[in-house]
Amino acid sequence: MNAPAPDLPMTVPAEGLPARVRIHEVGARDGLQNEKAIVPAVVKAEFIRRLAGTGLTTIEATSFVHPKWVPQLADAEELFLAVADLPVSLPVLVPNERGLDRALALGARRVAVFASATESFARANLNRTVDEALAMFEPVVSRAKAEGVHVRGYLSMCFGDPWEGAVPVPQVVRVCRALLDMGCDELSLGDTIGVATPGHVTALLAALTGAGVPVSALGVHFHDTYGQALSNTLAALQRGVTTVDASAGGLGGCPYAKSATGNLATEDLVWMLRGLGIDTGIDLGRLVATSVWMAAHLGRPSPSRTVRALSHQEQ
Repeated sequence: MNAPAPDLPMTVPAEGLPARVRIHEVGARDGLQNEKAIVPAVVKAEFIRRLAGTGLTTIEATSFVHPKWVPQLADAEELFLAVADLPVSLPVLVPNERGLDRALALGARRVAVFASATESFARANLNRTVDEALAMFEPVVSRAKAEGVHVRGYLSMCFGDPWEGAVPVPQVVRVCRALLDMGCDELSLGDTIGVATPGHVTALLAALTGAGVPVSALGVHFHDTYGQALSNTLAALQRGVTTVDASAGGLGGCPYAKSATGNLATEDLVWMLRGLGIDTGIDLGRLVATSVWMAAHLGRPSPSRTVRALSHQEQ
């Protein structure tokens, strides 16, 4: 008779890793924006409330993008108001000054702009060159900072691009430096199509710190297209990164890059961090239950291996 699988991993700390990691949960926005069927605002709000109940302290709520581009986010105002009372940080994406106006009107205190490290993706996602996009973000960041709002800069295609292939490290460093110089408080390095490997992650982080970018200002955002998200995360932790983006249940991708599959699953990340003795403040059981609940609403099992193992979902 087989022994039952453990609900938590054995804790065996490793040297040179941070004591605590802040998980930047993106499932409610990045995860759900790609769903073909519209997910009702009331379901999204309940999802965010359940995520907050797991101990997550940063939950990205929505994006104030024009509904024509991402119809799934047409309920941004309704959703933000429905969860604004929660005692957690609720960052929102703002593509331009109009988006910032909408976010500020609702009292948002954390916003994010989303840039690209490559010309091809800047064109596909924003219909601008990299430098034109940066010029568009400058007044957004400036105004947000003047209002005392925290600004995150997302940077897509930091490791590979479906049109351009491997992305040169100096190219990524240049755009990161520009975002920091315009006033961003934090940068999220995105492996949008999931092609990064640990050595590439280490090289980029070393180049960034060499260019004067403090590691404390960096977060990482890995996709698991080739099964590398956890190993890449561990490489980032070894370089001192303490902010990791993840999506409950492994939801998400990118509507403008068809080769971008799901984000790193929050549950898989928490399992690894628990095993390493790294504190997250997250109740894994509640998190798994939340992802199972959301999967039922979406009509399919969660792709997260940890969710499947702990909930005994059908493979």
